Amino acid sequence: MTRRRVAITGLGTITPLGHDVETLWRALLDVTSGISPTELFDASTFPTTFSAQVKNFDLADHLPNASDHAHAGRATRFALAAAQQAWRQAGLDHRHLDPARVSLYLGCGEGSLDFDSFAACLIDAWGDGKLDAVRWAELAGRRMDMHRELEQEANMVAAHLAAQFDVRGATFNVLTACAASTQALGEATWLIRGGDADVVISGGSHSMIHPLGLTGFNRLTALSTRNDTIETSSRPFDMTRDGFVLGEGSSILILEDLDAARRRGATILAEIIGVGSSADAFRITDQDPAGEGAAAAMRLALADAGVAPEQIGYISTHGTATQQNDTVETRGMKAAFGEAIRSIPCSSIKSMLGHLIAAAGATELITCVLAIRDGMLPPTAHLNTPDPECDLDYIPNTPRRAHVDIVMSNSMGFGGQNDSIIVRRYGEG
Repeated sequence: MTRRRVAITGLGTITPLGHDVETLWRALLDVTSGISPTELFDASTFPTTFSAQVKNFDLADHLPNASDHAHAGRATRFALAAAQQAWRQAGLDHRHLDPARVSLYLGCGEGSLDFDSFAACLIDAWGDGKLDAVRWAELAGRRMDMHRELEQEANMVAAHLAAQFDVRGATFNVLTACAASTQALGEATWLIRGGDADVVISGGSHSMIHPLGLTGFNRLTALSTRNDTIETSSRPFDMTRDGFVLGEGSSILILEDLDAARRRGATILAEIIGVGSSADAFRITDQDPAGEGAAAAMRLALADAGVAPEQIGYISTHGTATQQNDTVETRGMKAAFGEAIRSIPCSSIKSMLGHLIAAAGATELITCVLAIRDGMLPPTAHLNTPDPECDLDYIPNTPRRAHVDIVMSNSMGFGGQNDSIIVRRYGEG
């Protein structure tokens, strides 16, 4: 069977730098920081007191039937809004779609715990140096909100989106840490290529800006602790980098069978031509230091796309600003691209946006599509003291005008999951 081509026809996003695609893009090209003191809870006693938060968001501004999702969690509300934007841009109409041929493939994380109630129940059920589990269950049954407990489940974003968009085809959610939404988009591409779906709503959503999320990353020493220089705290590939900045948000893309999209007169924003995925099989809390896992994903994507390394015009890096990731990713790109990497500009928008965890990859793929559209490459902000181990062209501090036709987006999940996607400018060929 001939492999079907995959078009991107819709984009939507809710991020700390804006509640729509164009606002986000302008902010990135203006080198704006989305990082501020944490307001979602009192983080004043944590090693890290700041994050990249979505502010002033109301689902009713995006969805006419927002009340249908009154109990939805924070990440689910972000995803509903982003998906509505993407659906509208794609010009899809339920009246002309077979819902069994529409699928969902998301990379979404768990929702936030009702932490205050949970902790209060623990305290009140604690006595004589141990927890009275029966007492805790009695208290939790009275004090904790059943809707919030249900909405913690990682599948709930997909459940809400399926109901909203009448999706009756295959529905999946993958949570491979920071690579989740890139992996989801890659596997959504496979669904369309193989003829298992005509339209896939794909991307990711996540919010870990809560006490347990911050505690976990702080204990791993993965977060920046530059509490006195918050706006410049995310410094990918810089010698002074000290960790990533925890963010939140959602980005959703509409993928379609290209021929079907063309027949219905859709505007094709870009075409996905290459997908690569690998695992380090190294250690749960570390990447393979040689970058071989990352390199494998990139090589697979290049082979899948049928393009040579020198044909890639730009790489959107994972670029978290941790000491390990940035060095390993640099090594991986050198291994995958050889000498060609010396002439390929790369950058990390996490320097301005923070790290959206499961939603990061989809957001970064959207910026790749916009880079092709506008001939502008977003910079790596706060890159003032280059690390000798990270010696590639990381577009420091200022956006760059460049005509690019083929670009790659990389994501590397905690625990060694690596995913790469290649998109190109749409042509009739």
